[in-house]
Amino acid sequence: MDERDIFVLADQALLRVVEQIGDDQWDQTLPEWFQLGGGQENATVREIVNYHAYDDSWVPDMLAGKTMDAAGNQKHKGDLLGEDPKAAFAAIVEKACAAAMALDDLDQPAHLSFGEYTAREYLWQVTSFRGLRAHDIAKVIGADTQLPAALVQGMWDEIVPHVEEWRAIGVYPAAVQAPDNADLQDKLLALTGREPDGRTE
Repeated sequence: MDERDIFVLADQALLRVVEQIGDDQWDQTLPEWFQLGGGQENATVREIVNYHAYDDSWVPDMLAGKTMDAAGNQKHKGDLLGEDPKAAFAAIVEKACAAAMALDDLDQPAHLSFGEYTAREYLWQVTSFRGLRAHDIAKVIGADTQLPAALVQGMWDEIVPHVEEWRAIGVYPAAVQAPDNADLQDKLLALTGREPDGRTE
């Protein structure tokens, strides 16, 4: 597997969680432990899923090498979920995953709003964001928080070499302690500042 495959695993893991959101849970306010930032305090489940829809909607343009100006800065603004949020989110994920799998040069430039990166680096960033949020949203709605083993291993391999660099710029809070016998997912959660779920090897 490479960065494209791991991104798809993360995006599909998030989709599976979104598909489990109950009709009465969309307006639920996220708890204090849910890691937000950027003015997203007091966000609802729907608002955070809509943000991921927005973020995912940019994937095809970013992987096509477009700048946000060229693609249209405002093209993905507003409510992307509509009256059928699960179907709308699934359609966005499908396009993002197709764009990732069609990418033939992981070292081509990706013109992000906060700088120039390779497509490989861009996929690292969005994969960890999707995968960890799949866990977090599942926890909020009371769904199974177990991520696919291949995704956990892929995220671990991508995050560990860069975690302190990313922590220094605010991507992750301080690490927490995981038990010595914690499984890899709980070690990943602890490394990225989340309380482990209590799973052991």
